[in-house]
Amino acid sequence: MLDDRGVATLEYAFCALCAAAFAGVLYVVISQGWAANALKTILDRALAGAT
Repeated sequence: MLDDRGVATLEYAFCALCAAAFAGVLYVVISQGWAANALKTILDRALAGAT
Protein backbone atom coordinates (compact mmCIF):
# COMPACT_ATOMS: atom_id res chain seq x y z
CA MET A 1 0.00 0.00 0.00
CA LEU A 2 1.32 3.44 -0.91
CA ASP A 3 1.73 6.21 1.64
CA ASP A 4 -0.55 9.14 0.73
CA ARG A 5 0.63 11.51 3.43
CA GLY A 6 1.41 14.95 2.03
CA VAL A 7 -0.51 14.44 -1.22
CA ALA A 8 -3.15 17.06 -0.37
CA THR A 9 -0.44 19.55 0.58
CA LEU A 10 1.34 18.90 -2.70
CA GLU A 11 -1.90 19.41 -4.62
CA TYR A 12 -2.54 22.74 -2.88
CA ALA A 13 1.02 23.85 -3.56
CA PHE A 14 0.71 22.88 -7.23
CA CYS A 15 -2.59 24.77 -7.55
CA ALA A 16 -1.07 27.83 -5.90
CA LEU A 17 1.90 27.66 -8.28
CA CYS A 18 -0.39 27.38 -11.31
CA ALA A 19 -2.51 30.29 -10.09
CA ALA A 20 0.59 32.46 -9.62
CA ALA A 21 1.86 31.53 -13.09
CA PHE A 22 -1.53 32.35 -14.63
CA ALA A 23 -1.61 35.69 -12.79
CA GLY A 24 1.87 36.50 -14.12
CA VAL A 25 0.88 35.71 -17.70
CA LEU A 26 -2.32 37.72 -17.32
CA TYR A 27 -0.37 40.68 -15.94
CA VAL A 28 2.05 40.62 -18.88
CA VAL A 29 -0.79 40.45 -21.41
CA ILE A 30 -2.87 43.19 -19.78
CA SER A 31 0.12 45.49 -19.27
CA GLN A 32 0.77 45.57 -23.01
CA GLY A 33 -0.72 48.60 -24.76
CA TRP A 34 -3.01 46.81 -27.18
CA ALA A 35 -4.56 44.64 -24.48
CA ALA A 36 -5.17 47.57 -22.16
CA ASN A 37 -6.79 49.54 -24.98
CA ALA A 38 -8.98 46.58 -25.95
CA LEU A 39 -10.08 46.10 -22.34
CA LYS A 40 -10.83 49.82 -21.99
CA THR A 41 -12.88 49.76 -25.21
CA ILE A 42 -14.89 46.77 -24.01
CA LEU A 43 -15.58 48.38 -20.64
CA ASP A 44 -16.50 51.71 -22.23
CA ARG A 45 -18.97 50.02 -24.57
CA ALA A 46 -20.46 47.98 -21.74
CA LEU A 47 -20.91 51.02 -19.52
CA ALA A 48 -22.31 53.13 -22.37
CA GLY A 49 -24.88 50.43 -23.13
CA ALA A 50 -25.88 50.15 -19.47
CA THR A 51 -27.06 53.75 -19.20
